[in-house]
Amino acid sequence: MSLTDRVAFVTGASQGIGRGCALKLATNGATVAVAARNQEKLNQLVAEITAAGGKAIACALDVTDEDQVKSSIKSVVAQFGKIDILVNNAGITRDQLVMRMKRADWDAVLHTNLTSAYLCTQAVSTSMLKQRWGRIINIASVFGQMGQAGQANYSASKAGLIGLTMAIARELGSRNVTCNAVAPGFIETAMTDVLGDEFKQNAAKQIPLGRVGSVDDVANAVAFLASEEASYITGHVLNVNGGMLMG
Repeated sequence: MSLTDRVAFVTGASQGIGRGCALKLATNGATVAVAARNQEKLNQLVAEITAAGGKAIACALDVTDEDQVKSSIKSVVAQFGKIDILVNNAGITRDQLVMRMKRADWDAVLHTNLTSAYLCTQAVSTSMLKQRWGRIINIASVFGQMGQAGQANYSASKAGLIGLTMAIARELGSRNVTCNAVAPGFIETAMTDVLGDEFKQNAAKQIPLGRVGSVDDVANAVAFLASEEASYITGHVLNVNGGMLMG
């Protein structure tokens, strides 16, 4: 699944799934622009990719800021001539039962998890349509498919990502631009570290494969969808959940 000569833009790349995706794409030969708010972590990631023989640049930005998104993507296109692969991974949680959820927490999650994907997709589409090749990959969630108590905002944002994925797939498909989603289940990241061992053990019992997933499990799926081998797949939701959701 060679990605040599491809340029990728990964949001939420400073940690977790986004970081893993950036590393995997770089390992497969892509030049990677890593985007997030934490400049220090981005610099560390770029250094790691470079030390391994890859090529990467850091783009410090707030993905909910339309002007920052546009200027960052414009800068990457100016430097490398194109963006071939977009991974919309940036995401946050603000958990609370819906009856107690503050409007600010609803808005923050929807803006970061869903609106940012619209902004980034819109910004890269011109480059992809012009070259008649592109891969847009949205990181959704099993909870966007089955819901989760206390995560109405998060579940809604991820369900929205799935709908956005299918709409974009229909709009851009005639120009050889695919759009797919990866829906992780329970993945071991900094976001899940706070849940405690007992919670993780109980979660693993609900997963047919008997274990929580790793960042690499998700990154491998993203790398496949970004490759030429996935050229006839679009509008699809690839479940990476150990069998947590079937049907």
